Amino acid sequence: MTTKTIDFAYDLKATGDSGTFEGYGSVFSIEDRGGDIVAPGAFTETLSAAKSAGRMPAMLWQHRQAEPIGVYTSMEEDSVGLRVKGQLALKTARGAEAYELMKMGALSGLSIGYRVRDDSWDRVTGVRTIKKADLIELSLVTFPMNDASRVSSVKGQIETLEDLKSAEQYLREAGLSRTEAKAFIARVKSLGQSDSDGGDMQQIVEALRRRGAALA
Repeated sequence: MTTKTIDFAYDLKATGDSGTFEGYGSVFSIEDRGGDIVAPGAFTETLSAAKSAGRMPAMLWQHRQAEPIGVYTSMEEDSVGLRVKGQLALKTARGAEAYELMKMGALSGLSIGYRVRDDSWDRVTGVRTIKKADLIELSLVTFPMNDASRVSSVKGQIETLEDLKSAEQYLREAGLSRTEAKAFIARVKSLGQSDSDGGDMQQIVEALRRRGAALA
């Protein structure tokens, strides 16, 4: 059985340095340039099997099997299409390259690699509807075929910090000593009015955003 592909474009609304992003790998009920429509529920069975196996479809570079560039942490169908969350491998050459190109807007496509299990053909319009498909991989590609599916955000590492310990680790990785990192966090906390850890983290995240360029 031949593996086929469908391409989708995405748009970056936010950038950062963690390599995480989310959006739609496929949008239902919209005809692409190849004359195919993906029906709602097309990926239900394959996603269920992937979750049971504990392994998501691969994240590839331009459909090249020998070039994985990260992992998908979440895939699910909703009323719009196939919503995905991914994490690029920034310590690999291809992963870092893909992320830089995404931020510049030079890499603007998502493309699913799949095998059709059930479809129908409209002889009048010439449109094929894909009713059921095995999702093999979802690639970042240069040239999209369908402009309807878009990444909604690319999260920076700062936005993923969960507690004071992770904030300190972020500062250490940015080049500060342990003493300097602790002093920075203590200084931000002393300037705030919050009595909760959650409030402290909000203040620290805002401070890190303001100093992000200097810390990079």
